[in-house]
Amino acid sequence: MKPLVEILPDKCTNCFTCVRICPVKAIRAVPNGLSPEININRCIGCGACVDSCAPNAIEYRSSIEEAKNILKLNKEVAAIVSTGIAAEFDDITDYRKFVQMIKSLGIAHVYELSFGADLIAMKYLNLFSDFKGRYYITSFDPVVVNYIEKYHPNLINNLTPFISPKIAMAKVIHKKHGDKAKIIYIGSNIADKDEILLYNDDGKIDCMIIFPELRKLFKEFNIDENIVDYSDFDAPLGFKGSLYPLRNGLIQAADIDENLLTTHVISVEGKTAMLESIREFENNVKVIHRHLHVTYGNALSGPGITSRGNKLLKEHLIIKYANKRIKNFFRAEWYNDLDEYGSLDFKRSYKANDQRLPPPPKEKIEEALQILGKKDDDYSNCQQCGYSTCEEFAVDMAKGIVVPEMCHAYAVRNTKNYDESLKELNEKITKTRKALQESEEKVRSEHDSAHQAQELTNAILDNLRAGIVVVDYQLKIVKANNTFSRILGEEAREINEVIPGLVGADLKKLFSPEIYNLFSFVITNSEPIDTRDVIHNDSLLNLSIFPIVENQLAGGIVRDMKAPEVQRAEVIKRVSEVIDKNLEMVQQIGFLMGEGASDIEKMLNSVIKFYEQDKPK
Repeated sequence: MKPLVEILPDKCTNCFTCVRICPVKAIRAVPNGLSPEININRCIGCGACVDSCAPNAIEYRSSIEEAKNILKLNKEVAAIVSTGIAAEFDDITDYRKFVQMIKSLGIAHVYELSFGADLIAMKYLNLFSDFKGRYYITSFDPVVVNYIEKYHPNLINNLTPFISPKIAMAKVIHKKHGDKAKIIYIGSNIADKDEILLYNDDGKIDCMIIFPELRKLFKEFNIDENIVDYSDFDAPLGFKGSLYPLRNGLIQAADIDENLLTTHVISVEGKTAMLESIREFENNVKVIHRHLHVTYGNALSGPGITSRGNKLLKEHLIIKYANKRIKNFFRAEWYNDLDEYGSLDFKRSYKANDQRLPPPPKEKIEEALQILGKKDDDYSNCQQCGYSTCEEFAVDMAKGIVVPEMCHAYAVRNTKNYDESLKELNEKITKTRKALQESEEKVRSEHDSAHQAQELTNAILDNLRAGIVVVDYQLKIVKANNTFSRILGEEAREINEVIPGLVGADLKKLFSPEIYNLFSFVITNSEPIDTRDVIHNDSLLNLSIFPIVENQLAGGIVRDMKAPEVQRAEVIKRVSEVIDKNLEMVQQIGFLMGEGASDIEKMLNSVIKFYEQDKPK
């Protein structure tokens, strides 16, 4: 079963209103921009979070489909209706029309909650009248019961030991119709959805729907006041229990003295009043000497009511409705019903479920205050965070319930820092964007130049009469010119038409091992091979292979020795080599001969010079 309330992350705006409004801090603010989390074990079902959520990101568990299934599968279905209908359905002119509208859904019996309220009111009267030294807190509101069990477990023995009026009415219906009867409760308190799950005996209620859900069912089944007749509630009928939704309605139903000078019961209503009165009851009951009748106030407000506000008007409508019901009331029949059903077992027990968080260490609180920027007891206590004091906020921050962003002063200060950081960041981004644009222009220019150079290189390679090929370490062709494809033959030319440059072709499938092993040698050893003559397909090829990237790439120059231009060039080259060698030999001989002639010349010059010296003058 889904939890009573849950947060829808897709709709949540992280305003933290639900965290602030929760009376028991059952909702935890999560850092890093995530949606708050509801701890359902700590939740008391008051629905304050549902009411406070502007984007409607918190919803209660719907019971519409559950109710429709009960109506579809069962003929003996009874409904218990809270007298809050007078405040909710003020658009319906007569409650008898309303009763028939409910029956039109497929419900066989419609009972008013007021008789169950009368039964429990009588139990309260007897308990308070027979005072034995213990003061009690009334327990018909499940929100109050949840709060005491979880946050004031020491007071569970002070809760009145009686079931709520709706469970009492369910016992009446089961006694009247047997265990096979299915019961749907219609009320205004979403906490009732969980309370009915506690009873599987003769007080069992199978489904609880709130007033807005009932309106949806009316709309889905096309049920309108104008198309139904009058009908009335099934007996037993209630008396002053019709005042049940009001703050002191149950006390009035029990005819308990409310004179301020003589009463032994204090009646309070509302979130703040509930929290404070229960805390004071625990601390000061020995001095106060009063029973406490307390309700959260969801009978005429909260998510179980379609419209909010106008509390005085709603109270007036309840009182008006009660007067109309009592006007033709038969007390004798009512007394008989009280005798018949008053002997049922209306007792209940409670179980402590302590959800109080231990106080955090003082160091954690001081650390939280430092994070918030609160120093030397200089606290603003602006209460915009939802807490009375900065220290209270820091305590819950240390407990992990709230985040510092919920503090207004912290948020403002961080916003200023954020704005300054954002300004600096924008300046950096502007400079970076400008540098990036300049870099992009430079890269674009270099890319264009590289593209032009690539096109020029390709044009040159394709017009060379020698074949050019580049292969990687796997002997896969990286690039080859058209001349290379022509030299290899028809098959290579056809592949080149499909895959220009034979890119990716396997050299092993184009050459014999004798040839491609030469490429492997060059790649492995990074040593070139110059002008090696090889045979390929009856053709004489001349290979020159050289390393490009060590152990990665090698290039090859391939010439077809049968090509006329190659033959002429090769003959000229090789004749030139022979001539160069012969010239070198001649030069060496000439050098030797030149050295001998020089010596002879020197000798002759010496003889002539000597001869000229001895000639007579």
